[in-house]
Amino acid sequence: MKNLNKNLKHLRIRKRLSQSRLSARIGIGASSISSYEQRRSTPKISTLLKYSDYFNRNLDELVKSDIEQAEREKKQDTKGENLRILPILVDEKNDEMISLVPVKAAAGYLNGHSDAEFISELPNFRMPFAELSENKTYRAFQIEGESMLPVPAGSYIICEYLQDWELIKDNTSHIVVTTDDGIVYKRVVKDFDNNQLLLNSDNKEYLSFEVSLNQVVEVWKALGYVSFQLP
Repeated sequence: MKNLNKNLKHLRIRKRLSQSRLSARIGIGASSISSYEQRRSTPKISTLLKYSDYFNRNLDELVKSDIEQAEREKKQDTKGENLRILPILVDEKNDEMISLVPVKAAAGYLNGHSDAEFISELPNFRMPFAELSENKTYRAFQIEGESMLPVPAGSYIICEYLQDWELIKDNTSHIVVTTDDGIVYKRVVKDFDNNQLLLNSDNKEYLSFEVSLNQVVEVWKALGYVSFQLP
């Protein structure tokens, strides 16, 4: 169980949770969480099951594996050479349409991003702009929060799908769909040597954070945005 304390701390920090916030979410005292992470005490099986359920990890992983090291060593398909399922809709002329993911559909998108029926139920439309190529796939995501000001909350980010993540240009804006953080709009820096992306906000009041590549579901390059808040 030599990695247990390290694993518990890593999983908490990866979700950017304080010990008190994790305590409220899984019903374990913050002092106990601190004690487990510092290896001053060992959690009971019933406690480990709470961790297992919340972080979606089996007990063997929690107790025996070095989760952080395993995430770093796992080879990711950054070039998109393996199939990534991306349902698209076409109109009566067989032209691709742009699917819109509003904030209220963001949670469902994590489970339905590869489901053609889910995508068909989203608003879908065409944009007759010369800047949008007929040979590329586009999607629009509504954002919330103020981490990317001056782009205001509620704006719709028009994006181009990136199958090959090695085409990400460092410090440019992207929509990144992740298993742990959902849909985030950030400036992205590649760190493939450490099997991760660094996500930065334009609003400096928000801290940068890393996301492991095995948490990344989709990457979309931001092209522009639509806002109904006039300056």
